[in-house]
Amino acid sequence: QVRVVESGGGLVQAGDSLRLSCTASGPNFSTYAMGWFRQAPGKEREFVSAISWSAGNTYYADSVKGRFSIWRDNAKNTVFLQMNNLKPEDTAVYYCAADTRPFTNAQNMGVSPEEYFWGQGTQVTVSS
Repeated sequence: QVRVVESGGGLVQAGDSLRLSCTASGPNFSTYAMGWFRQAPGKEREFVSAISWSAGNTYYADSVKGRFSIWRDNAKNTVFLQMNNLKPEDTAVYYCAADTRPFTNAQNMGVSPEEYFWGQGTQVTVSS
């Protein structure tokens, strides 16, 4: 069983920045594709960003491209999401997901959510 824990959410104003962190347990973290998703009130969960096991490939939803950055520190079993120039429409609960199937393609993150280990979520609220 893999435990996924997010942190770093909060209440900010439009234009501010936040950095989310996510740690995933297990000795094989460096083989996991990792992703961030979010769910706003009344809306379905949506893909935000993903990073390959090697960190060589990153992917972003169009709505966050140029504002959000994802990276990982495999030595610390941690993936980060830097969110800049936040907008009110970024308000949501942000979830981290670990695809523990070794060396899967992070570009497909979101296709098989039932295969992932999920964190409990962290609230991000952006006021206008």
